[in-house]
Amino acid sequence: MKYFTSKTTDRSYEQAIADVTELLKEEGFGVLTEIDVKETLKKKLDVDFKKYKILGACNPNFAHQALQAEDKIGVMLPCNVIVEEHEDGTVEVSAVDPVASMQAVDNDKLQPIAEQVRANLKKVINKL
Repeated sequence: MKYFTSKTTDRSYEQAIADVTELLKEEGFGVLTEIDVKETLKKKLDVDFKKYKILGACNPNFAHQALQAEDKIGVMLPCNVIVEEHEDGTVEVSAVDPVASMQAVDNDKLQPIAEQVRANLKKVINKL
């Protein structure tokens, strides 16, 4: 099973970040964390890397449902969305597939929650 969904966009890197953040809000997600991988790798390892940002997105309603069903599920939260610029200048946005992630957890109550989160994240990616 593929563990993510993604789409290449004609938007600039910065515009893709702004647009995906707004689309996530429309689906009830807030961005809790932003990790600039390019900046971090330069600072920590003094290596050059492509533009690559990890957005830690959370939908409080779904997170609450998941935590009620499985109290250790917090180790798999938030849902990560990445925006990366490839060498050829194209920008790709990818989101985790929570259904794939939840296969590691033996709890049937999580399946419908993961499926709804997957559907919402796919909507975000498809609107780009």
